[in-house]
Amino acid sequence: MPIYQTSGFQFEDPSVFADGMTRPDGAFVYGRYSNPTVRSLEEAVAGLEGGVAAVAAASGMGAINMVLLGLLQPGDHVIAQHALYGGTAHMLDDLVERFGLQVSYVAEDDPAAVLAAVRPQTKLLYLETIANPMTQVADLPAMCAAAREAGILTAVDNTFASPILCRPIEHGADIVLHSTTKYLSGHADLLGGMAVFADDALYRKVWSYSCALGATPDPFASWLTLRGMQTLAVRMERHCANARVLATRLAEHPAVAAVHWPGLTTHPSHDLAAKLLSDFNGVLSFDLRGGRPAGERFMSAVRLALLAPSLGGVETLVLHPASTSHRLLDDAQLAQAGIGQGTVRVAVGIEHAEDLWDDLTQALEIADQ
Repeated sequence: MPIYQTSGFQFEDPSVFADGMTRPDGAFVYGRYSNPTVRSLEEAVAGLEGGVAAVAAASGMGAINMVLLGLLQPGDHVIAQHALYGGTAHMLDDLVERFGLQVSYVAEDDPAAVLAAVRPQTKLLYLETIANPMTQVADLPAMCAAAREAGILTAVDNTFASPILCRPIEHGADIVLHSTTKYLSGHADLLGGMAVFADDALYRKVWSYSCALGATPDPFASWLTLRGMQTLAVRMERHCANARVLATRLAEHPAVAAVHWPGLTTHPSHDLAAKLLSDFNGVLSFDLRGGRPAGERFMSAVRLALLAPSLGGVETLVLHPASTSHRLLDDAQLAQAGIGQGTVRVAVGIEHAEDLWDDLTQALEIADQ
């Protein structure tokens, strides 16, 4: 696919020009509405997820915001799982404060709680296939079925799983969200987001709002994402295999109090993850016995792994959720999500597993001092 690095397109027929500004499948008119390179990416991700269509955005939060703002009105009610990405949780809090949105939180695997929380104003159930950073797995079939019974939409952030490990639309989701910054692009060199839709009318509604919102992806970033997606399947296999090695060994290390990775039989979501996912994902978290001081020593000591945000690239990245990705959550929200001051998240890359383990081992020795 070539890069159509242009903001607008020339016409000879004014009726075709006008029509292209009214619908997502018309002629390409202006980059904020559509672009051939961006459209190619949208079609590729929609195909991977089994959706009818998709709308790309300039970031993962851009995709989340165009769905929330495009579908919700002041006074509407949202049901969301307790364990959410910090940016999503902060956005919901902001909508509560500024626009009177109502939000109820439930466990990610409790469909009865969804039905109990439904109100006349309820419009949306919001889930994450694998939660950031404690890797709880949502019971998508049961939760989506409960939402459908209640007559509300379900949106699922599938960033951690990617469509290689899970396809939420197959389990009843109406909207699937991605930060294409992460696994889909895979090389930590762009920002992007995507919303995939199971229904054409819903797709067109959000596309119309996305044009007004202006969270438009750049054609070059879209092209880079398409390039990265060519190796998505093989990269995911290596991410998951490396995570298994590290999680298993970390669980036996004396400096580690607990490891959070759904591939471990001790993880509360293990049985569900084994049924729902084709593998257990490449992100894990662990709690250091020495708390936050130990976490700071650990993160300062890594050498092969990088102290950096994000995930899904070829490099292994570590961060301290309580002070970075989830810094906007208060103590009660952190506790509800299971995040401690000694929690470290590891987004496992595709380096050699033994090299990674050597690096984590030397950092753990320093952390335990």
